[in-house]
Amino acid sequence: MKRSKFTEEQIVGILREQEAGGKTADVCRRHGVSSATFYAWKARYGGLEVSDAKRLEALEEENGKLKRLLAAAMLDNTALKDLLGRKW
Repeated sequence: MKRSKFTEEQIVGILREQEAGGKTADVCRRHGVSSATFYAWKARYGGLEVSDAKRLEALEEENGKLKRLLAAAMLDNTALKDLLGRKW
């Protein structure tokens, strides 16, 4: 997955700028972001503080690692069951 060129602090700052009364189109144009990206950020980071956004990113990264570990363990388990299930 492609990493954003904006940090969590910058994203939260852009969202705050729009919440302070700026028009969405103007804010997007000023920062070089599409409106679709802006609304995706708003859905994901809306109402969060910078520390909460960083914590969310860390938890999502950890969750991804755990999912990959689980998938590998399940694959090993399936391979062992298949090997043991064969008749010699």
